[in-house]
Amino acid sequence: MKFPTHRPLRLLLAAGALTLTLPACEKQLEEYNPSGLTAEAVYKTPAGFETLVNAAYSYNRWWYGKENGYSASEMGTDLWQRGAGDVNPDLTEYTTLQGSSTALTELWNKLYAGVNVCNAGIGRIGSSGMTDALKKTREGELRFLRAFYYWQIVETWGGVHFTTEEATSVQNTANRTPVDTFYKQIFDDLTVAVANLPATTTDYGRVTKPAAEAFLAKMYLTRGQNRQAADLAQKVISSYGYALQPRFADLWSMTNLENKEIVWAVNYSRDLSLNDRVDATLYPDGHPRGANNGHLLFLMKYDDQPGVIRDIPYGRPFNRFMPSLFYLNLFNEKVDSRYAATFQTVWFANRAVTNIAVGDTAIVASKYIIPAATKAKRKYRIWDQSAVYSPTGAVTGDRIHYMTMKKFLDPTRPTIAEEQSARDAYVIRLADVYLTAAEAEFKAGNATKAAELINVVRRRAAILGREADMLITPADVTLDFILDERGRELGGEQLRWFDLKRTGKLLERVKKYNPDAANTIQEFHLVRPIPQRQLDAVSNKGEFTQNAGYR
Repeated sequence: MKFPTHRPLRLLLAAGALTLTLPACEKQLEEYNPSGLTAEAVYKTPAGFETLVNAAYSYNRWWYGKENGYSASEMGTDLWQRGAGDVNPDLTEYTTLQGSSTALTELWNKLYAGVNVCNAGIGRIGSSGMTDALKKTREGELRFLRAFYYWQIVETWGGVHFTTEEATSVQNTANRTPVDTFYKQIFDDLTVAVANLPATTTDYGRVTKPAAEAFLAKMYLTRGQNRQAADLAQKVISSYGYALQPRFADLWSMTNLENKEIVWAVNYSRDLSLNDRVDATLYPDGHPRGANNGHLLFLMKYDDQPGVIRDIPYGRPFNRFMPSLFYLNLFNEKVDSRYAATFQTVWFANRAVTNIAVGDTAIVASKYIIPAATKAKRKYRIWDQSAVYSPTGAVTGDRIHYMTMKKFLDPTRPTIAEEQSARDAYVIRLADVYLTAAEAEFKAGNATKAAELINVVRRRAAILGREADMLITPADVTLDFILDERGRELGGEQLRWFDLKRTGKLLERVKKYNPDAANTIQEFHLVRPIPQRQLDAVSNKGEFTQNAGYR
């Protein structure tokens, strides 16, 4: 489903207050144009209601594949440290994290806008003019999306504003709602979604029954309902024909995005002009860099070295985020193929210079310490562990040159300057479901089953012929091992902060493995600060106050 071909209603979140308005023109594939019509009239037609449903999906694009979403979901964890170009160091290092955070303000606004569209759709679906069967499906989608957005809200900010009613005008009060109330609604909505959604779809990007079940399993796990989580995740694994790709590296090929491992993805158009970079109707306050931007953010600066100029395959280096030494050392690259599939360690010359021909090695980045005598014999530039990190993992280098995470690179981009990528952002894939089931089984006391599930993922990850070396025993399974395995398998996929928070390990592992944030992260950082613009906008300031610990 390519949302830009169906333009949704305009949603504004002005100074934190929800406002729902209709633009003068709604664009659809069939050039449907309800100019001058009210929401009540538009959404009583099947075609008009479809624009609302598509609008509900579109707000995922502010999080998935976008810089602020990466900052909120991956940074400030054990896997990543600040690169020289990081624009959200408050989220990466916790030093200045307050309600003034630009990233959190944007994400708050868009998530609540998404919730409001879902509320509008759920409330209006009875008069949509759709067939009963289609009403059932679309309600399932809207219920799933509301649950999904509320999960991101409640985990990010805690017990903040909650409503299931559509806001049709500016609201100047907000409520404080317990976390348990959020989760009751999440479970209620997902129950409807599971019951209503079809098992498959021909419209890639729409949620399905197994996607709802996989997310519900994660919610059960989050709330400590481990048996339900394990059983439902196992159902997704065995009942719908999903399959791990033969090789981990296969997941990242631009020719293989819609594969059998993907349970749900936020999809982007191959026609970059459709990806909302500039669209005053759909995104009146601007959509940062259009489509998927993951290819920009994890790259070291390579094009300042002899023999290497910027090109499309090596990417445009924004050097926002660099891997922690802990993350690099999670892998045994002699047996685990995920290391080579995740990180770039060699850059070959793409122009000839003195002593370096095209095709020669120009740059090497290594997590190991390379002896000075060896370095002196090489004509290429080397950034080894000693040039980047101290033995404890503190960054001692320039934060510009380091090992690069490459799995989001897009060699199909049309120019070296292109900031957009047509790469889909995977939200739920089967390996995650396996590891969800494993975590639930372990917490339920069944380490044998947990090891069996983890071994399925590790066997796929093995270098050919080294499968036996990758297998673990039940005695190897601990919560820390599961988190290590999730890091190896899912690093960078916008899950890490939530994983560490869910397992109660955020503070412990950041203090232990992330020297940038070890001395600044505190207990109150388990929730983020409410945007100051929201606090300034409400009239009930005595009731709706900032989260504890923030000014």
